[in-house]
Amino acid sequence: MMTHIQFINLVLVGIFGMVLSAAFCDIFWTREKVFAMWGGAAAILLFQGIIYFGGIDFGMMGKLYPLITHVPLAALLCVLNRKCLWPVISVLTAYLCCQLRRWLGLLITAAFSGGLVMNNIAELAVTLPILLILIRFIAPNVRFISHYPISLQLQFGLVPAFYYGFDYLTRIYTDLLLKGNLVAVEFMPFVCSAAYLFFLVRISKEGRVRSQLEQTREILNLQVGQAVREIAALRDSQEKTTTYRHDMRHHMQYLSSCMENGQIRKAQDYIQEIYSKIESNKVMLFCENEAANLIFSAFSRRAGGSGILMQVKARVPQLIRVSETDLCVLLSNGLENALHACQEQRKKGRAGVIEVSIYEKNGKLFLQITNSCDKDIVFDNKIPVANRAGHGIGIRSICAIVEQYGGIYSFSAGEGQFILRVSI
Repeated sequence: MMTHIQFINLVLVGIFGMVLSAAFCDIFWTREKVFAMWGGAAAILLFQGIIYFGGIDFGMMGKLYPLITHVPLAALLCVLNRKCLWPVISVLTAYLCCQLRRWLGLLITAAFSGGLVMNNIAELAVTLPILLILIRFIAPNVRFISHYPISLQLQFGLVPAFYYGFDYLTRIYTDLLLKGNLVAVEFMPFVCSAAYLFFLVRISKEGRVRSQLEQTREILNLQVGQAVREIAALRDSQEKTTTYRHDMRHHMQYLSSCMENGQIRKAQDYIQEIYSKIESNKVMLFCENEAANLIFSAFSRRAGGSGILMQVKARVPQLIRVSETDLCVLLSNGLENALHACQEQRKKGRAGVIEVSIYEKNGKLFLQITNSCDKDIVFDNKIPVANRAGHGIGIRSICAIVEQYGGIYSFSAGEGQFILRVSI
């Protein structure tokens, strides 16, 4: 028969597990849910009491424990959490944490050469401190994992699930562990080793991904800084053009003086000088958006200087959801890649054409850049891959900005044309 101290310890470990399981679940605790939780816990404890006073021995009580405690508790948490997987993982994790109080109880009993009664008393004594520590420091981190993808939740629940099965199969339902069965004794060290290696690979992979993301972020920061400087330079050029036009009266007076004195050649040279300065700082009007105009003007001049035809159809208002720096990085990278591809075509004696279509509709910005290209473009997961070191940064920058705004992008190539499409 089960002694009273054993029954009290069993009830307390049940409360320990139920409170910890609820703390591990990411539940928004309303008054109704708190009452439901306490009511369910009281019902489980009441059922345990009925079984205890019904004369069932301790060994049978342990074998029935999953059915009378763990299954009802998991079902209750599933209803309160409105999820199925994570409440089960919470119960398994709480069961694994029960090993802390059990081992500390054994340690205290061994230190004082006590028996079964002392072991139960020691477990009762350490229960509350362990529970408070776990709720204060561990539970918030466990709840955070419940927001991860299901695949990661399953990985987190592997060790508690293996331990649960191991404990019941080797200690409760059989005595393999007590008999010293080597397979049973070495199973949990094997699980710990496998879990360590698995998480080592996982952490290493995440570290590499994090490193790549940090590099991309640094590149984006550099490009944003460069974009800000380019916009400032283009605006300065626009202001110079405005100044030249404003000073036209003074230029005309000087030219008139030259002509009156018969200095025709000097007047012509002066006219050519002023014309060159104005043309070099000229900003063409493509749309209402100032930043887009500045970028299109700069690349239009560069394309014209390389013998490349660049056609732009733009309907972009001044106020859009995309920030000025992000728009500058997006357009600059897309046009830079297009210009580079067309310059390669020109070196081979082929025509280079860039066609840009960009417009805003219903709060979304749509962009398409089409350019001449070679036919040997390599794609990896539908994203073009650079065949030279140091290239491909612009593509990553475009993808990062589009993902930042929750948009979509696509890259395609065919019939000597490369097409970039963006919707953000």
